[in-house]
Amino acid sequence: MFSLQSYLALAKKSLLALGMSVLPLASAWAHVTVHPKEAPAGSVAKLTFRVPHGCDGSPTIRLRVQIPEGATSVKPMVHPLWKIETVKKPLDKPYESHGKMITETVAEVIWSGGSLPDEFMDEFSILLRLPDRPGETLPIPVIQECEQGMYRWIQVAQPGEDPHSLPEPAPLLKLTGKGETHGHGHGHSHGHGAR
Repeated sequence: MFSLQSYLALAKKSLLALGMSVLPLASAWAHVTVHPKEAPAGSVAKLTFRVPHGCDGSPTIRLRVQIPEGATSVKPMVHPLWKIETVKKPLDKPYESHGKMITETVAEVIWSGGSLPDEFMDEFSILLRLPDRPGETLPIPVIQECEQGMYRWIQVAQPGEDPHSLPEPAPLLKLTGKGETHGHGHGHSHGHGAR
């Protein structure tokens, strides 16, 4: 027969265990993430960045996504009520595409001028050709600026470090070999599209 004290102790342990099991899920919901989580190396892929909240009650007014080294043909998706700006940099190795020499690429995409209230979420997308480096995991730094405050989603776990322990982790994209993708990414290559 249980006493009230033993029942309360059991209930406390159960709630603590439940809280610990939900903590990684709650943590993942709190961070800016990229979808899909993996895509074929060298393919053209649509990456969507999910912004689940603002900054402690303050609305998000600017989102900056830094493009991984080696990615090319970056095209941000138009987002209603937001302006798009791109910051470019010269390519180490220019290439030809559709009879034209390509000498620079997008280094950063910036959405600004909108207002995403803290209690709502939204998604921002980019189409790009991924680097041809199968097996590599790319951190994609994101800066989320709010009317008051900012999150710098730029931290990368060191070998042996738990990525869930980082307060502001960068979204990660795993580059797979051709035909290895397990997610619902739609990376593809026609040989004539973006390069």
